[in-house]
Amino acid sequence: MAALKLAHRFDAERCRHFIGDQVSVLHCHHYATLFTQLAIDAQDLVDGTKILKEVTEDVVHGVLTKYYSENGISDPQERLEIGVQLYSFYGLGKMVLVSPGSGGGAVEMSTAHVDEGWIKKWGKGKAPVNFIGTGFIAGMFAAAFDKPVRTYQVDEKQSRVMGADKSVFAVSL
Repeated sequence: MAALKLAHRFDAERCRHFIGDQVSVLHCHHYATLFTQLAIDAQDLVDGTKILKEVTEDVVHGVLTKYYSENGISDPQERLEIGVQLYSFYGLGKMVLVSPGSGGGAVEMSTAHVDEGWIKKWGKGKAPVNFIGTGFIAGMFAAAFDKPVRTYQVDEKQSRVMGADKSVFAVSL
């Protein structure tokens, strides 16, 4: 199995975390939950949930593509394993890949910190809210298979926020 190797440092003077040479924000499910709710609330003004998905997809695709290039990782399955580890490294939760391939697959999350934060703050909901996870998965698959962003469609089919034991995401072209 490929092992994720990242250099993390904290610049105390500027209060910034760096992963390698990139400024990064590590997990805070309360903050992520609040801006997810803001994105939902702003639907009449902007498509906030689409923005969350696409920004996450763009960032993850860029971070992983650069990582693969710098570390000589070309095997798509190794790339996906690195993506799964990065998701956990950022503190976003734990994902398991189910039958992944260039045409898609599925991702299961028994732990998703956006969902956990949502449930603690507002309880169960009527719709999925893990737009960050959706974008992460799309960017991860595109980077793993050398595809551009917006190649993969990711749909949250089961959601912990809606009462499921795990969240399940379908990935397709």
